[in-house]
Amino acid sequence: MAPSTLPMPAAGASGPPVATPPALALDRHAVLALDLGTTTGWALRGRDGGITSGTMTFRPSRFEGGGMRFLRFRAWLTEVADLSGGLARIAFEEVRRHVSTDSSHVYAGFLATLTAWCEQAGIAYEGVPVGTIKRFATGKGNADKAAMVAAVRARGFAPADDNEADALALLLWVTDARGGRA
Repeated sequence: MAPSTLPMPAAGASGPPVATPPALALDRHAVLALDLGTTTGWALRGRDGGITSGTMTFRPSRFEGGGMRFLRFRAWLTEVADLSGGLARIAFEEVRRHVSTDSSHVYAGFLATLTAWCEQAGIAYEGVPVGTIKRFATGKGNADKAAMVAAVRARGFAPADDNEADALALLLWVTDARGGRA
């Protein structure tokens, strides 16, 4: 079970003392940020502190079943974890409202695949609301895609699209002491 999903004992509970898991020194562990979807934006801060990012497309081909995108996503997560030397944490953009029923079904499939994979691998995971990421990057919680891309470019990155820009902004929020962890 991932450390972030362990239940904490109630205050004043009786029984043996519960050891608190040691805090992860994020400067020595790889952290992955994901903008989940058929075209998934990703950003990875490696153990050396360097940041790489991009997008991956998990659209099923004409002759595949709908579940193939999730199998490829799971295999990709394993590959990223292996190539990075192990992931300490994964953050994902937590979407609460979708444009269509199909997009909500696809997002739910990616979310289920991600959380099950993290639980099995013992990797902490966290969903961050879209408005929180946008507010951190642009100062405005309802910023549009162009504003997000511009904000990430202003920080020295060159995202190919809004999916990559969202993942980069999320990674900065997760790892920047002035961001979500201040």
